[in-house]
Parts: sequence; structure tokens; C-alpha cells
Amino acid sequence: MIGKPSLLMLTAATAALAIVANAVDAAAPSTKGAPQTRLGSAIETDLGARDASAAQRNRALDVREQAARAAEARLQADIAARQQASPSAEKAADAGAEATGQQYDNLARIYQAMKPARAAIIFEQLDMEVQMQVAQRMRERSTAMILAAMTPKGAATLSMALAHRYVPQTKKKH
Repeated sequence: MIGKPSLLMLTAATAALAIVANAVDAAAPSTKGAPQTRLGSAIETDLGARDASAAQRNRALDVREQAARAAEARLQADIAARQQASPSAEKAADAGAEATGQQYDNLARIYQAMKPARAAIIFEQLDMEVQMQVAQRMRERSTAMILAAMTPKGAATLSMALAHRYVPQTKKKH
């Protein structure tokens, strides 16, 4: 029967609407400027400190990033400068290698012209690297005659160096 709603039903509906309205009002943030509780102010303080800390970390990260970019730019500039300088350095190194090679050629001619017994005595006193370079530039017969006149230990050391089985170590000068 659909008829007039009873007064009791209207009162119950009004009460239910009032409960929902009060719940919504309580859940909504207060904009009336009401005093905060201690818990609310502690939370607000903690949030502010967290935000300040995050901002400080972001600033530190920005500074690090700028420093990294600057370092990278310096490295790129250094690499470019070295690449531009390397052709002239290579030419200087080639010129130095040619001069050194010519010195070894001259020494090889000198030792080939000497008597093998006399050359062997002097030859053994040289650094192993010099012995190798000079012996490689000499004729095989001259090298063989000088090796024959050398001490067995000196001849063996030079032979091993020429066979690339020995890494030459320079003699220390006292």
C-alpha cells in the first residue's frame, strides 16, 4: 500500500541524512582555522622537515650533476687537445726513432770493422737493449764472430734476446 509516509519514517530518513552530513563534515579538512592538536602539529613539523631534506638532497644532486658535466667537458677538451697535438708528437717520435736507428746503424758498422775479439770485450759491456739493436743491424757473419769471442754467459744472453725469448733488462749503472 502505497500511501502517505508515516511520521516515523520521515524522522528516520532525516536522522540518516544528518548522520551522513556530519560524517562528511568530519572527514573533510578543516578550513575554519580551528586549533590543531599536538599530533597534528607534530605531523606537520615532520612533513616540513622531510620536504626540506628532500629539497636539500635535490640541490646536492644538481650540484654533483653540474660538476660531472664540467668534468666531462674538461675531459673532452683535453682529449681534443691531445688529438690535435698527437700528429706533431708522432712526427717528433718518428724523428727521434730515426735518429736512434741511425745511431745503431753507425755502431753496427763500427763493430763490424773491428776485430771480433776486441769488439766482443766492449760489446759485452753495453746494455742488453743496445747489444740487441746493434747485433740485429750487423751482418750475420760479423755477429757470429763477435758472439764466438764473447764469454759463454754473455753470448747466451744475447742469443736468447735475439731469439725474443728474453726480455732485455738494462744494466744498472753504479
